[in-house]
Amino acid sequence: MLELKNLIIHTHPEVKEDENASLLLLENLDVKRSDEVLLIGIGTGLIPVYTAKRARKVVATDVNQHAIKCAVKNTVVNKAYNVELREGLLFEPVEAEKFDLILFNAHYILDLEYTDDSFIGKFAEEVGDYLTKKGRLYVLGSDGDKETIISKFDVAGFDAEINATKKCSSEEMVVIIGKLKN
Repeated sequence: MLELKNLIIHTHPEVKEDENASLLLLENLDVKRSDEVLLIGIGTGLIPVYTAKRARKVVATDVNQHAIKCAVKNTVVNKAYNVELREGLLFEPVEAEKFDLILFNAHYILDLEYTDDSFIGKFAEEVGDYLTKKGRLYVLGSDGDKETIISKFDVAGFDAEINATKKCSSEEMVVIIGKLKN
């Protein structure tokens, strides 16, 4: 169990969560009270619970059933009742919904055995279909992935830039922000 940002977060051995990396994202996140937020890559639920305290609605997705169960526990403990947790890969669980803010925990997803550089390209190509016109995008990645991530978003029609960096564990983490080009 962790206590971070005035939240109680239960952990699970089958769920990755680098609280330092998550905190880097949260410390650099601009959430508006009216925002409807999508998070891809739930982790323990720290990010959706924290974001739910600041947004109108949060939808969080993951392929890991342990992550979803852990996040359910954390949403209940922290009374984050405006969080919906859904199982699935990338945008499969959200169909044609639109969001003001999309958060992508790319760092952990790119580490998984079924992903490669084309995975971030697929995300970049599809994410615009799920953003409102003035929607924003935040991607948590590692220093080694940053050029690939920015390049893929540029090709997909986004202005993307590094917003923050921090040494976490054995690598440098980056927060990349983006919005659709006009």
